[in-house]
Amino acid sequence: LLSQFDPDNTGYISTEKFRALLQRHSSELDPHKLEVLLALADSNSEGRICYQDFVNLMSNKRSNSFRQAILQGNRRLCSKALLEETGLSLSQRLIRHVAYETLPREIDRKWYYDSYTCCPPPWFMITITIVAFFLYNGVVLDRFVLQVSHPLYLKNALLYHPQLRAQAWRYLTYIFLHAGIEHLGLNVVLQLLVGVPLEMVHGAARISFVYVAGVVAGSLAVSVADMRAPVVGSSGGVYALVSAHLANIVMNWSGMKCQFKLLRMAVALICMSFEFGRAVWLRFHPSAYPPCPHPSFMAHLGGVMVGITLGVIILRNYEQRLQDQTLWWIFLSIYIIFVLFAIFWNIFAYSLLDLKLPPPP
Repeated sequence: LLSQFDPDNTGYISTEKFRALLQRHSSELDPHKLEVLLALADSNSEGRICYQDFVNLMSNKRSNSFRQAILQGNRRLCSKALLEETGLSLSQRLIRHVAYETLPREIDRKWYYDSYTCCPPPWFMITITIVAFFLYNGVVLDRFVLQVSHPLYLKNALLYHPQLRAQAWRYLTYIFLHAGIEHLGLNVVLQLLVGVPLEMVHGAARISFVYVAGVVAGSLAVSVADMRAPVVGSSGGVYALVSAHLANIVMNWSGMKCQFKLLRMAVALICMSFEFGRAVWLRFHPSAYPPCPHPSFMAHLGGVMVGITLGVIILRNYEQRLQDQTLWWIFLSIYIIFVLFAIFWNIFAYSLLDLKLPPPP
């Protein structure tokens, strides 16, 4: 349709012609997309519209130039909030609920509500929860939790042990084991309640990156700060997601329209504090099988640090290219430096400090 208004094939048409085109075909367009298109026309100070911006919108792809045009315009999108929509189906209400739980701007909520198709579904968090936690612990280990009082507690190929730190897979696979039913239960609840909605909005690639970065930071933090202790549990990844989400809510407090946000933050913090306090108590409690100590709690802190740095940047920049964000590169560089430092620490520090490590399992 735009080609007839652009005979010279410049890729642009005037905003006046663009508005006339929208009015002519307004009945054929989704009301939300029509609002965004009108906002695009109103916000453009150059008096012309890029054809590619129109294509990006209609194909549910957002470019940086399009986003900036909307954010810098007069935002006529405020005419009717998504929350005021009526007659929605159960699935539509769920999508709207997720939008208000995770996104601070109305334009982003409407964009997400219009474009979300549940294809692909939030497979990463669901897979990690079901396969890693229940299937492995229930079928392979023949018990649903790995009790630290059990004789076979350390005789496992997946948990991190300081004597076996050269086996690199252990820095990741320790998340498949948990020290008690309460440890498993709290991590599963937080992971599903927070991780699944975040993945529905931000996609598996971003959420899995935050999760895995928190997991790796957790085990490396233990290897640096609590060098004699083993590690089990997914708290590093879970705390990375939850702390990033909570920090994003605090930073965008006025824009977040989720119900009972203060109560929900309080509940999340209480759950995290309870689980962290339990981990600290367990770490310093006399071990059932000395000289090996109980699992370390430092993985929790490593996950929190990833969440309030890399995680916040990822959740704040919804549908924007992270490679264009300066702060993203700064925090990513800090994370890479920490990982490299921890690798060299694991190679040289243990022998230089002449630590007395617990015997290998």
